[in-house]
Amino acid sequence: QVQLVESGGGLVQPGGSLRLSCAASGFIFSYYAMSWYRQTPGKERELVASITGTGGSTNYADSVKGRFTISRDNAKTTVYLQMNSLKPEDTALYYCNVYRGFHYWGQGTQVTVSS
Repeated sequence: QVQLVESGGGLVQPGGSLRLSCAASGFIFSYYAMSWYRQTPGKERELVASITGTGGSTNYADSVKGRFTISRDNAKTTVYLQMNSLKPEDTALYYCNVYRGFHYWGQGTQVTVSS
C-alpha cells in the first residue's frame, strides 16, 4: 500500500531555512509526480510545489517562488522541499502528496516560523 512519511519540520526563526523530506513506498515512485501541500487551521489545503516523475519540471505557488525548491531522488524514493527565507506566514502543517487516481497523503510535518 502507498505510504508517505514526512519529516524535517520544526521551529525556525524568520529568515531561516528548513528541509522537509518525504519517504515514499508502495508504488513505482519514478512514474508519478509528487507534490507538497500545506494547511493552516480554518483554511483549505494549498499546493506549495510539485515535481514531475523524472524531476525535469517543477511548479510553485507564487507565494513561495524564489524561496522554496522541490527536488526528488528516485533511487531513494524520496521527495524534498528546501525552504529558505522563511516567513511567519509559511507556518503550517506540510503534507506530501501523490495522485494515483485519488490523492494519497502523509501524516504531515509541522513548520512553525516565529521569533
